Amino acid sequence: MVLCGGKFAFKTLQLLAYEKFISGIGIGNGSETITEALERETENSNIEFKSFPNQKSISEMKNWIESIQPDYIFCISFPFLIPESVLAYGTDKFINFHPAPLPQYRGAMPIFEVLKNQENETAICVHFMNTKFDEGPIIFNDTVLINPGDTYGKLTVRLSERMAQVALNVANMIQFASKIPSQPQDEMLSYYYEKPTLADTYINWKRMTGSQIIALINACNPWNTGADATLLGEQIKIISASLLHSKHNNQPGTIVSMTDTLNIACEDNQQIAIEILSTDQGIMTAQHFGSLKPI
Repeated sequence: MVLCGGKFAFKTLQLLAYEKFISGIGIGNGSETITEALERETENSNIEFKSFPNQKSISEMKNWIESIQPDYIFCISFPFLIPESVLAYGTDKFINFHPAPLPQYRGAMPIFEVLKNQENETAICVHFMNTKFDEGPIIFNDTVLINPGDTYGKLTVRLSERMAQVALNVANMIQFASKIPSQPQDEMLSYYYEKPTLADTYINWKRMTGSQIIALINACNPWNTGADATLLGEQIKIISASLLHSKHNNQPGTIVSMTDTLNIACEDNQQIAIEILSTDQGIMTAQHFGSLKPI
């Protein structure tokens, strides 16, 4: 059985269904479009399906699982905490696939955090579940390299594809293993990231280096439509930008020059070149934005 949160798990669902591993699919807090699509596909494939639209609906999960009697329950970005009463279905029967290394990157949006923190690699962490988010014993961390210029969207797609292969490998492994080895998480290395707020997605021109700003912009594209910023007194979102290795003598946040890009001074005497941004008037190139402003 697979419990998921939506589109991120689709490649895994497709592969496991093709290999005839899936007996049931549950979706938590999914959009109406995704929920209806999954319901249609499961009906055509004779796979049990159930939607859990909110935390209260989890009370129905115990009876649903017991009626299907799956050997294991895989969780991929399932948004709700599963209570002990449901986990009691069986010892080490619930396995979570977390899209970042544990215990360093616990939380709801680790892909955002690893990009913002300029990590060179991330992972898919496979671990047994307990009554706390992302804290169960680790089966293994499958390392995934982060490419230069990776955005949240690019990395998410690549992790989704790798997730399918990792889940299939685990499904094949547990067919023959009498016991799956695991080890407790090292709490000395643990950190839990809360869901990002405006303070986390906002560019502070006076305190952030050029590379930190580029990392934040990439980490916010596309889920937040870019990184939030103030420019020429206007609240904008920067969707795409690159680092210019060009010195300046301006205050951070000042427009240094306007070419095909909008070149902004950063705290570390570097510049970023804004290519695409979003304003109240819509998404536009930096050149178009510049033509609307007295720069």
